[in-house]
Amino acid sequence: MQKVTKEVYLKWYEDMYFWRKFEDKLAAVYIQQKVRGFLHLYNGQEAVLAGALHAMDLTKDKMITAYRNHVQPIGMGVDPKRVMAELYGKATGTSKGLGGSMHIFSKEHRFYGGHGIVGGQIPLGAGIAFGDKYHDKDAVTICCFGDGAARQGSLHETFNLAMLWNLPVVFVCENNGYAMGTSVERTANHTDIWKLGLGYEMPCGPVDGMNPVKVAEAFDEAISRARSGGGPTFLELKTYRYRGHSMSDAQHYRTKDEVNEYKKIDPITQVKEVILDKKYATEDELKEIDKRVKDLVSECEKFAEESPYPEKNVMYDAVYEQEDYPFIDHKIK
Repeated sequence: MQKVTKEVYLKWYEDMYFWRKFEDKLAAVYIQQKVRGFLHLYNGQEAVLAGALHAMDLTKDKMITAYRNHVQPIGMGVDPKRVMAELYGKATGTSKGLGGSMHIFSKEHRFYGGHGIVGGQIPLGAGIAFGDKYHDKDAVTICCFGDGAARQGSLHETFNLAMLWNLPVVFVCENNGYAMGTSVERTANHTDIWKLGLGYEMPCGPVDGMNPVKVAEAFDEAISRARSGGGPTFLELKTYRYRGHSMSDAQHYRTKDEVNEYKKIDPITQVKEVILDKKYATEDELKEIDKRVKDLVSECEKFAEESPYPEKNVMYDAVYEQEDYPFIDHKIK
């Protein structure tokens, strides 16, 4: 793994702070009904992405995740203006405004969504890794899902085949404690989700998902194993979301005191403290970064606001039609 240097800490701070403020802005415009449908925010879980990106090779590695998927493509290299525009349903968005919040996608930057079906991305992640192995691409797929999706049967089917075929994939459970609104303790008779890998003899273990250094170390080991032909790994990243499952979540299942306790180990705060303790930057220099971040968020909002909505015909252009499909008379109008 690349050494965690001053430059890395400063990048982590700026990236995570931007992701946080980007989504704070999304929450604000959602209340104004400028963003519609569901909106699932990542606040509190930023260390998972920061650490993963540090260990990945972004020239070839891939990522697939669930519907809490706005900041991951930004980290992979997608223009944040286009991500914001997609949430607005605008033509300049990553999927021309047709995907929305839960379906951000970028083939160019090897980010494969963004999936609204709980656990749907788990077998797809294994499939992407199978394709890379089949074509000798030396790439690793990061397949992320939540603790709720860990209860899907597709996980077990996928783990079995991933081990059988020795696929270059890292399965990542971002365990934020409550899935959609039910605590881990109420969904199974065990709370150590990582142990699900043991039944398949898959290397697995828990990781402090609030500390980007710990995350980067775990991902580096797993990615190196996959790239060298050692097969899959299953990591349980123990993290926490500060906001509800979605913007419509009343959060009756937890207390404000609990949320505030987790905010004491906020990943952005942890990184900021290291920066100040090691004198990597002064408070004034960090304030300059804060201003740069807020200016970029404003640019993203302005771009989304001013972008046009897609023409109606775009919806039809995106629908697959097979001209010679049997049993249908295409002459009927």
